[in-house]
Amino acid sequence: MAYKRINSMKEPRKGSFHQYEFQGNFSWDSYLKDSDAPRAPNNCFKQHFPPPANEFKVGMKLEALDPRNITSSCIATVVGTQGPRLRLRLDGSDNKNDFWRMVDSSDLHPIGYCEKHGGLLQPPLGFRKDVASWPTFLMKTMTGAQMAPPGAFKEESKTPKSNLFSVGMKLEAVDRKNPQLICPATIGDVNEDQIYISFDGWRGAFDYWCDFHSRDIFPVGWCATSGHNLQPPGQRGIPQYKLSKLMKEPQEFLLSTPPLSNKKSNSSNQTKTKLELTNVPNSKNLTPSPTGSKPPVLSPANKSPINSPTGSKITMPTLSSKVMPNPTSPSITPEKQQLSPREATSPVVTVTEPDTSSVVVGISVCVHVNTTCNTGTFLSHRKVSQLPAKYGPGSINQILRQVVQSCIECAVQEKVVFNMVKDGNGKVVVYANQGNMTYTKRLVTVEKVSEFWSFIERFLEDLGCCENFLSSHSLDGGCTKCVKLKNSATNEKDKSFKLPKRRWSSDSVDSNKGSKAPKLARRYSTYEAEASSTTGDTRSRLPSDPGDWSIEDVIQHISETDPGLITHTELFRKHEIDGKALMLLNSDMMMKYMGLKLGPILKLCNIVQKLKMRK
Repeated sequence: MAYKRINSMKEPRKGSFHQYEFQGNFSWDSYLKDSDAPRAPNNCFKQHFPPPANEFKVGMKLEALDPRNITSSCIATVVGTQGPRLRLRLDGSDNKNDFWRMVDSSDLHPIGYCEKHGGLLQPPLGFRKDVASWPTFLMKTMTGAQMAPPGAFKEESKTPKSNLFSVGMKLEAVDRKNPQLICPATIGDVNEDQIYISFDGWRGAFDYWCDFHSRDIFPVGWCATSGHNLQPPGQRGIPQYKLSKLMKEPQEFLLSTPPLSNKKSNSSNQTKTKLELTNVPNSKNLTPSPTGSKPPVLSPANKSPINSPTGSKITMPTLSSKVMPNPTSPSITPEKQQLSPREATSPVVTVTEPDTSSVVVGISVCVHVNTTCNTGTFLSHRKVSQLPAKYGPGSINQILRQVVQSCIECAVQEKVVFNMVKDGNGKVVVYANQGNMTYTKRLVTVEKVSEFWSFIERFLEDLGCCENFLSSHSLDGGCTKCVKLKNSATNEKDKSFKLPKRRWSSDSVDSNKGSKAPKLARRYSTYEAEASSTTGDTRSRLPSDPGDWSIEDVIQHISETDPGLITHTELFRKHEIDGKALMLLNSDMMMKYMGLKLGPILKLCNIVQKLKMRK
C-alpha cells in the first residue's frame, strides 16, 4: 500500500504566526484490516471523544505554565493551531522553546487567573531581557493585546482509573521530536503505569515511554474527527502490517523494490519482484502470537537473498518471531540518514536496509551491579538496591544503553544525571523525564570493549560513585574499598565520642563545671573522606573574602551553613564553582544549568545574599 503525501503550509501571518496543514490518503479502516490488530478503546485515553472545538485564534494571549519551570505562570501567545491543539510561545522567549497544548489542558487559563488566585505572573525561563524590566515588558505586551475568551478554555477530560492498554493495540500519538505531527502507532510494551509508543513504519529513534494518561496519545480516528492532520506510517523497511501478511502467506507476498542504481527512475517502470525466502518457517507450523502482541519484525541475523529487478541480488533478513522494543537508535551512514516522519518523501517500500531496532549480534559484554558500593549523592540508594545483579551478556550498545538508562532512572533528579552524560553521535539513545517533558540524547560512539569500560569509568567518576559499583565481575565479599572507608569513618566517629568519656571519668565534676562540652567533628561523606585527610572543624580557616574561596571552601561553607544542602554540593564540584563564581550565581542559572528545585535554590540564594552583605 503506497501513500501519496503532500506537505504544504499556509502562508504565515503576522511574522512567524502560522497554521499547519498536511494532507494524505491514509485510511485506518484498511490499515487495521491489513494489520489484523485491535484499536485501543476510547476509555483508555485521557481525551474527550468527540474532541472539543478549538475557539482560539492565532495572536490571542493567555496564561500558561512554563513547561521548563512548571511552578511559574507566564503570558503566552497562540502562534499556531491544529485541530484542538495549540502551539504556544511564552512572551519574552524565542521560537526555539515553543510547545503544544490541548485546548482543554489544565496548564492553560484566561488572562487574570493567576492574579485572581493570589499568584504573580513570572518571566519565562531564559527571559531575553533584564529581569528587572519584566513589569514594564509585561505592561507593553498586554497593551492592546487580544485576550483569549474564557469560553475557549475547556474542562479537562477525566483520567482513566487504571492502565487499560495492552501490547499490540493501535492508536494515534504525537511525535515528540516533531510535536506538530500525530502518527499511527502501536503499544510496544506495558510496564505498570507506563506504555511504550512505537511508531508504525519508523525505527526506534522516535519511540518513547509515557504515562497511560498522557495527553500526547489519542484513540484511532481522533485526528479525522477533530480535523487534525494524521501523518501516514513511514515507508522505510517493510511495514508491520505487510510483514504480518508475509508470515501468513510467505510464498504469495509480492513487494515492489526500487532499482539499485542511484539514478532517479519513474515508479511506473518498477516491476513486481517475488521474494525468495530461504529460512522462513512454514506458515502451517507457525504458532499464533498472543492476543495484542506485536507482529514479528525483521532481524539482521541470517540474511536471505532477494532477486532485484536488475538481476542482481540484495539481502533480506529472515523473520524473527520474538520482538521487544529497543530504544537503541538506528545505524546512521553518511549516504542515508534516519529521517523523521516530517522529512520523509519516498513512498517506495525497500528492503535494502534491515530494521536496526532489533538487537545486532556482535561483541558481548556483561556488567555486574554491586549495590553495596557507595553510589554518591546523585543516585538514590533505594532505587539502586532494586537494580538487577547484572546486565548482559549482550551487545555493547545494548548493555551500554541499559546501564546508562538505569543510572538516569535511579537518580534523585533525572535531568541532573542526564546532563552528566556526554553527548555524541553514536547509536545509543537515552532519555530523561522532567515534569511533562522528555529529553533524549545520543551517546558517544562505542565499538570496542576497552572503549565501553572507559566510558563506564568516566561516568562513575562524574557520578561520584565507587569505581567498583559497575564492574566486569561480581564482588561476593563486598567492596574492600568501600569497607575500608566505612571503617575509617567509624573509627573517627568512635574517637570523637570516646575521648570525652575518658576525660569525664578521670576529672572531678567540680573542676569541670565551667568547661564547655567538646565540639564534635564534622561528619564527612565517602567522597570527602577520599579527597581530604582532615577530620576536624576547618571553618575558621576559610579566607575572610569569599572571592578567594576554592571549590572545596564553597562546598564546606554551604554544608556547614545548611546541612540540608549537602546532597547538592557535588553539583558545585561538577560545575567548578569557586568563591567568585558563587557570588555571581542567581536563581535562573541554578535552575537552568544545575537542575535544582525551588527549595534548594531559595536557600542558596539566601546564603549568597548574606555573603554579599558581609563583603
